Amino acid sequence: MAIMSLRIKLERYFEFGVLGADWKTEILAGFTTFMTMAYIVFVNPSILHETGMPLAAVTAATCISAAAGSFLMGGLARYPIALAPGMGLNAYFTYAVVKGMGVPWQAALGAVFVSGVAFLLLTLIGVRQLILSAIPAELYAAVAAGVGLFIAFIGFRNSGIIVPNAATVVALGNLSSKSTALAIFGLLLISALLAWRVRAAMLIGILTTTVVGLLTGVAQWSPASYSLSDLTATAGKLDIGGALKLGFLEIIFVFLFIDLFDNIGTLVAVGKKAGLFNEAGKIPRIQKILLADSMATMIGACSGTSTVVSYIESAAGVAAGGRTGVTAIVTGLLFVVALFVAPVVGAIPAAATAPALIIVGSMMMAVVSEIEWADPEQAIPAFLTMMTIPLTFSIANGLAFGFTAYSLLKIARGKWGEVNWFVYLLTALFIARFVYIGGA
Repeated sequence: MAIMSLRIKLERYFEFGVLGADWKTEILAGFTTFMTMAYIVFVNPSILHETGMPLAAVTAATCISAAAGSFLMGGLARYPIALAPGMGLNAYFTYAVVKGMGVPWQAALGAVFVSGVAFLLLTLIGVRQLILSAIPAELYAAVAAGVGLFIAFIGFRNSGIIVPNAATVVALGNLSSKSTALAIFGLLLISALLAWRVRAAMLIGILTTTVVGLLTGVAQWSPASYSLSDLTATAGKLDIGGALKLGFLEIIFVFLFIDLFDNIGTLVAVGKKAGLFNEAGKIPRIQKILLADSMATMIGACSGTSTVVSYIESAAGVAAGGRTGVTAIVTGLLFVVALFVAPVVGAIPAAATAPALIIVGSMMMAVVSEIEWADPEQAIPAFLTMMTIPLTFSIANGLAFGFTAYSLLKIARGKWGEVNWFVYLLTALFIARFVYIGGA
């Protein structure tokens, strides 16, 4: 009787009747979402490990943050949206901040935490609405596409398909190399699985490529037992004091900016597919959604991983019938299970994860259709943003070029009144940044 009473209360809380949901469908949808995004359990640690962070600890942090974020989104905001460390931001964390700027990973985690706190405060005081109304939609689309190119470029480099060249900067690698050939196999396999609409294409592709690598001797399986201390080697190691130094303000801003718009973009995409918008075209409980996202990022930083974001792969669960927060909670529970399995597997070779990076990058290019390429006032700032992100290995540089070009072109056309004052403020800060870098 008590179980029946609890079930009725849960169904009321998650609005089963209003949304036409049932337990079987919600659970299956949670499994579907997990299968489409489980690749992050292997890919995120492989990227962050290059900073010197212990692999087992980052794997644990990935699972913990994904579980916590999904629980918060499902339980607090009651939406079928799962969260995990974001692709693009983990690459920015590793290659631009830690390796590019020489920032200790502990301080970089501190910057992630501070960005989460800032996002939380902005949500509570309502500044989020100001930011969203100020940023031109085409610049957001350009940033998303630029991050996609950034991720893909890293994948091409890690696979050996593209290699450094003194004369031409980059060149085609040795495709007959066993490791590169294995990566190409993985790329073709994942592509084919996606073409056949296989939901777990990424995960199946990574694991299959790893197995082929083991059988051919390209990869070496070295499973290792792990202790609690191994899994907690990054927990609580964030350096907030280091992150608050003046030089880290730019890093914090980038983490905050991308997290804000990634969350909104995913929310809109999944919300449209699930029919979550109300009659006024608004998404109910928007503040709770943003609160869940910001708290997940803080939890991720404390456990030892980069910024946690909403995942567009949640759309797969929605397509399978998921309509309530139960879907996200089920996905979170599966990440808890993965916490006890993933560290035993050992390191997945770069040849297996690099194809996933390339594919994810290609998926992020879909937003370029939102840019009016026939209009130079949109096209030029968007193009500069997209290209400078991968070519300078910096999302911040892409933002700076895009905002500056957008504002200056509007002024040149006599349309300065069309630009929000907040965009002018950001432009001034970016110009000051260019002057500072130039004089350094």
